[in-house]
Amino acid sequence: MAVRAHKRVLLIGASVAWFGCQKAQLPPAEPALEPVEAVAQVHAPAVMSLRDVAAAAGKAVPLTVCRPNGKLPLDAARDYFDQHDYENALACAAQASALTPHDVLAHTERGNALEALGRWEEARLAFARALAVDPESLDALLGAAHLYGVALPSSRENDELASAYAERGLDLSRASNDLEVMLQFGRLSAMAFNDLGQAYDALDRADFVLSKEPRDADARYERALALFELCRMTEAKAEFSSLLKDPEKRAHVHHHLGLLLERENKQTQADKHFAAARALSPSDFPEPVLLTAEAFRAEVNAAVAALPTDIQHDLKGVPIATEDLPSLADLTAGDPPLSPTILGLFRGPPLSERCDTEPGDDMASTGPCRSVVLYRRNLARAVKTRDELLEQIRVTLLHEAGHLRGEGDDELAARGLE
Repeated sequence: MAVRAHKRVLLIGASVAWFGCQKAQLPPAEPALEPVEAVAQVHAPAVMSLRDVAAAAGKAVPLTVCRPNGKLPLDAARDYFDQHDYENALACAAQASALTPHDVLAHTERGNALEALGRWEEARLAFARALAVDPESLDALLGAAHLYGVALPSSRENDELASAYAERGLDLSRASNDLEVMLQFGRLSAMAFNDLGQAYDALDRADFVLSKEPRDADARYERALALFELCRMTEAKAEFSSLLKDPEKRAHVHHHLGLLLERENKQTQADKHFAAARALSPSDFPEPVLLTAEAFRAEVNAAVAALPTDIQHDLKGVPIATEDLPSLADLTAGDPPLSPTILGLFRGPPLSERCDTEPGDDMASTGPCRSVVLYRRNLARAVKTRDELLEQIRVTLLHEAGHLRGEGDDELAARGLE
């Protein structure tokens, strides 16, 4: 069982639509309009905007009136967006989409503004409308790929949508020979493939970007991450080390250098990198819930004892071990390799297949052909509290029991056991 990658800040240069996906500061709150009924009775901090206060009171507030300054609403929306004035960008984009409901760019600009304001559910609908009008719009595909791949939390469905939109945009931009747009889709595609655990594809997309822009920091980071996931540790370490001064990626770089050094049994150096990552981004890299080896073993035993009876029956005779980290031999036993951050591992054939060592065989020399192992340090970093750790131990055991029964990762993910 593997851990999904943390969402990374992905900086994208000039684009067909907008981009630069680092969240910018919102403009100052608008001057107060006519009071909304009962809003004055809401106890809210003075810094809240009218929309926030009204939302707290259960009231809807209409958008600001578009002030196009002599331009068409769509052009005004783009200008406001470039000025980081997202409320006014949204107002003018909404007016443009109302006046020209079949204009894909109007819906796209509306989606861009909604995403920048963190109104992600509305942004989903705006991009869906844009792509319903024109499924091959590079602007809309770029906006949708960015929303699902960067803004929204990482999940299989979000990452699959990001990949689908990025790959479609990459194919279309290649057909039109638009290099700048190709590079933007390539960056987003590399990120989505990494989040999906498709490291070979991520490496290919990152290398494509770097073949055109050798110093592109986003592509270099995705390449480093893909190399790490492919267990090409020496190359990954060199790539991550080259990005230590990047202000947007330093936390993730420190974290991965810590992971690499930990695997080299250089725990003191690793802990320095983990501490640096935590200081730079405590929400992404909280203090690990690291139990002692004995306490962790006890919790695993308790979780096994609490499993449903049918699963306990299937696990009878299957050793369940605990280790700190997965060995390189286990990770590279197949192709593609397993992620170094896996939480657990099932070794051997499923119950429906014959073991190499059946009763009567010489098991003393080979050991049991089926076994399960849970990884203490990886589990400690996958959670934020002890309660979460205990739950993740349970889920990991269910995941590995699913493999024992012959289920694949996609089937387990569909059952919520990713």
